[in-house]
Amino acid sequence: MCSRYELNTTNLEHVSSRFSAKAQSGVPALPEIRPTNRVPVIKPGGHVEMLHWGLEHPWNSKTLINARSETLAQKKTFIPLLENRCLVPASAYFEWRKNAKQKIKTRIAPVDQDLMAFAGLFDDDRFTIITCAPSPAIAHIHGRMPVILERHYEQDWLTEVKPFAQVSKMLTPYPNGALLAQEVTRPPQYDLFV
Repeated sequence: MCSRYELNTTNLEHVSSRFSAKAQSGVPALPEIRPTNRVPVIKPGGHVEMLHWGLEHPWNSKTLINARSETLAQKKTFIPLLENRCLVPASAYFEWRKNAKQKIKTRIAPVDQDLMAFAGLFDDDRFTIITCAPSPAIAHIHGRMPVILERHYEQDWLTEVKPFAQVSKMLTPYPNGALLAQEVTRPPQYDLFV
């Protein structure tokens, strides 16, 4: 789940304004963010920092790009990070739906806004995106989705004085019908190289 997302803006001031955050400088538009990329994340206090996507651990050669909301409070890896909460700005995320032997890339974005915030946890200069069960309207695409915080919950998620137990109720599927899923078609020239 959620191994690609986009932040389709070149204007970090737009990100700062949307999330009431403070940013130092701009970043290039990021049409397809991949694990280990360095991207803007909003930390408590409203500071935008460039962090790498994926937590590193000595026992796992792969970076941990996602964390299941249902087990966060039981996993030794995530328990120390439950108070290190962040917002991950995005304009869409990508999933691959299986159709027989074919994988179909799908872009999923909010219907009514240009930027959304995934719930995340951070450790030093790295972060992970929290996932949950999908909204019913997109469940046929994939069995998980990133936790997209409703706008009125974003600042509560960042608030350090609220313990994880109090904000964990926010880790739910985005409201049904509030996301638009569109298949991404490959450019015609792509087939020449396959």
